[in-house]
Order: sequence, then structure tokens, then C-alpha cells
Amino acid sequence: MSAAMASYDSATGLPKTTAFENGVLLLTLTLVTMLYAMSVTIANVSLPQIKGALSATTDQIALIVTFNIIATAVATPMTGWLTARFGRRGVMIWSVAGFTVASFLCGTATSLEQLVVYRFMQGACGAPLVPLSQAIVVDSFPKEKIGSATAIYGMGVVLGPILAPTIGGYLSETYSWRWVFFMIVPCGLASLVGVLAFIKRRRSRPTSHLDWTGFIALALSIAAFQFMLDRGQRLDWFDNWQIIACCWIAVLGFYIFVSHSLTAERPFLNPRLLTKRNYVLGLGFAFVFGLLNFTPITLLPALLQTLRGYPDSIVGVILGIRGTGTLLGFTFMFLRGSKIDPRITMFAGFFLQGVSGWYMAQFNINLTTFDVLWTSWLQGLGVGLIWVPLSIVTFSQLDANETAEGSAVFHLMRNFGSSVFISISIAIMIRTGTTSYSELSENATPLNQGLVFQDSLFTIWSLDNSQTLAALSGEIGRQAIMIGYLNAFYAFAITAFAVCPFLFLAKVKK
Repeated sequence: MSAAMASYDSATGLPKTTAFENGVLLLTLTLVTMLYAMSVTIANVSLPQIKGALSATTDQIALIVTFNIIATAVATPMTGWLTARFGRRGVMIWSVAGFTVASFLCGTATSLEQLVVYRFMQGACGAPLVPLSQAIVVDSFPKEKIGSATAIYGMGVVLGPILAPTIGGYLSETYSWRWVFFMIVPCGLASLVGVLAFIKRRRSRPTSHLDWTGFIALALSIAAFQFMLDRGQRLDWFDNWQIIACCWIAVLGFYIFVSHSLTAERPFLNPRLLTKRNYVLGLGFAFVFGLLNFTPITLLPALLQTLRGYPDSIVGVILGIRGTGTLLGFTFMFLRGSKIDPRITMFAGFFLQGVSGWYMAQFNINLTTFDVLWTSWLQGLGVGLIWVPLSIVTFSQLDANETAEGSAVFHLMRNFGSSVFISISIAIMIRTGTTSYSELSENATPLNQGLVFQDSLFTIWSLDNSQTLAALSGEIGRQAIMIGYLNAFYAFAITAFAVCPFLFLAKVKK
């Protein structure tokens, strides 16, 4: 059907389509969404291998994850403006193409700096994919079928984190870490073909405004603050001029953003939205949800591979199992969620994450696969229970014309929270691990009767030669690093439990 001969829907400005065309369109959008969801978790399974290949430290390798999330957070609010200027079809084509190219470049990177830049590009190009896909689904289906279409479309969000680490772990172990990025390329090309073939042009485009002053000020503030968190531990925090400069840029950028928002006629964030109680609470809950969402799947691969010697394929399966918990949570919310107070399901989700984090904090160096499996699955279940009621509560008091602006800030807060807590958790792990090593090493002396007695009975450790001293130092290092991970899991659990009482401050209509 040519654009000239097509009949258009007067409400949406989109060409009228048949049921078959809608079905193929839905499959295309589901694949696009799954493509983006894969990229969020796929690199985590190979972080230890990348760390060795690129000669990076633990805090440096975290930049691969955090800068991808930050790019998504910053670019997502631009989706509405880009759509109004270039059209949905144009933005989707260039986003999928750019995302695919960036994924390929990630696999060709020869240095940490290159990989971080390519991951930033991947996050920026992928940012419009999910909100645009969701908007097209809502506009393309009649009201009575939107629920079913959204449920099918949502499977892309859930299946991505299940398939990506599982397949990526196998490819990483069999070939190399580069294949976790190369495997995205065929999916990206298939998505691009689907977008070109099945997403139609709008006859008319909605008007949109982007407050560039507020947007740039906020983006600079977020980027500077994130860089400060990522590099603070390595550069000794405020004893380094780079950290001090980033802190001032973050504060100045945030000040400009706030002052401009209060005085501009059409600011990036309308201050009137902050008069809506549920929306303000929802932003806070979304930030905490972001804090908890990606932290475990960033910490666990390094823990399992470095301290327990797990292969990439097994780590990938463990991360995939977490996705099955999320799938169950989404399924429950789809079938029964509308009959339950959303505050209760949010409480259950955050509480389950807290329980999972608390049990993870009880791990020891001899943890088993089952220990990690059930705690990861419980975290995934919590994520699935939180997402739907969180969205309901956040937007329940917003008018229809405020939803787009409110959604942009909502997703920004969620992604910003994810990058912040990953950096904080790694800083906790490194700092407390280093302190624990110093404290444990003090006991490795001939004056320690327990060590000397054990040496005389079992000859496991000895202080008489350099070889056994090196082995003892290595074991102390393993135990100290494990303590660092446990402290990070304690921070995770405390954060999840701390938000639970505040959930009931939201108002819900009976």
C-alpha cells in the first residue's frame, strides 16, 4: 500500500492496517525491545574476561556498565523531541541502525577507552527504542486489544535478560568476550529489516518542545556526578583535582537546572508536576528501584568467576534464572495484579529483594550454585512484582498531557539510580576489601599461636618460606575480597528494606 493511496486514521495520523499487518508489526516491535533488553545485561556475564583482556581494574571495568546506563538515562528524554522532528519511523530506523553498528564496534574494541565510548553510543542509540515501540503498540491497536498486545510486547522486555546472558555466557566461554556483542548484530539487522518493512510514516507529527538549557545542564550534572563516583575510589576522592572539578560541575549544573526550571516558561521538568504527591513519591521509588535493579548482576559474575572459578556459561545460566523470576512476577501482575492494592505488591517486591540481599550477605567463600540461584531468582521475582504497580502509582495523578514529560523524568531517575548504586557498591567492595586485607594480614605472624599450631599439625600454611607465604597472602586476599562483596550486599539489602515503610504514603483510589 503506497503512502499516497493509504487511508489514515484521523486520531493517530497512522495508515490503517489489517490484522495480519498489526501482528507482524507487533512481532517486529517485540524483537526491537528484546534487542535493547539484551544489551543491558549481556556484557555483565563477560566482565571478568573483559577485565583481563583489556588489563583493567574492577572499578574501571564498571564504566562499561555505568556509562551505557547513563547514556540511556540522558538520551531517553530526547525521544519526544526527536520523534516530532524526524518522525517515529525515521527515529526507529536510525536508532536500530546506530545501535547495531555500536554493538559491532564494541566487539572490535582494543582498549577500555574504546569500549566505554562504544557502549555509550550503544546506550544513546538504544534509548528511544523502548518508549517508541510502546507508543506504536498503543497507537496501532484498538482499545479492546491493547492489553493483549502490550502483554505480548512486554515479553521482549522479559525474555531479553533471560536469553542474553545464557547465550552470551556460552559464546564467551567457547570463543571470547567479543561474541557477546557480535551476537546482537544479526538480531539488530533483522530488527532493521522489520522496521523498514512494517513501520509506516505518520501523515502528521505531534509538536514537541525540548528545553535545551535545562536538558544540557541536567545532563552535565549527571555525567559529572557519575564520573566522580566511578573514579573517586581510584583517585582518592577529594584529594584529587579531577574529583573536585567534577563535584563543582555537578553542583553548578544542578543549580542551573533548578533555577532555570523555576523561571523558564516551558522548562525541561515542569515544576507543577512536583505538586502531585504520587508522582513525587513515584520518582523516589523509581530511583530506589533503579538502585537495586542491576547491582547484583554486576557484582555476581566477578564474584563467581574470580573467587569460585565459575565458567562464563554457568554464570550466564545463573543470570538467566534471575530473568525467569522476573517473568513470573510480570505474569502474576498481568493475571491478578489489578485486584491487589499496588502498594502491597510494591512492598512485596522490595521486601523480597531485601531478603535476597540479606541472604547474599551471609555467603561465604564456599558458596554453592544453589545459593546463588535461589537468591537471584528471588530478586528477579521482586523486580517483576514492582514494575507494574510502580508505574500505576507514579502516573495515577497526572493528566494525559503531562504523561510524556512525566515519563521521561521517571525513566531518567530509574536509570540514574542504577548507575549510581553500581558505582557505590563497587567502591564499598574495594574499600572494605582493602581494609579487611590489612586487618587479616596483621594475624599472619609467628606470634599467632593458632597459625603456628595449625602449621605444626597440618602443614597447610607456613611462615618459613616465600612460596607458602605467597599462598597464605593469596588466601587472605580472597577472604578480604569476599568480605567486600558481603558489605556491598548488606548495603543492597538495607536499601531495599528502608524504602518499604514509605510505599504506603502513596494514595490509591479504592
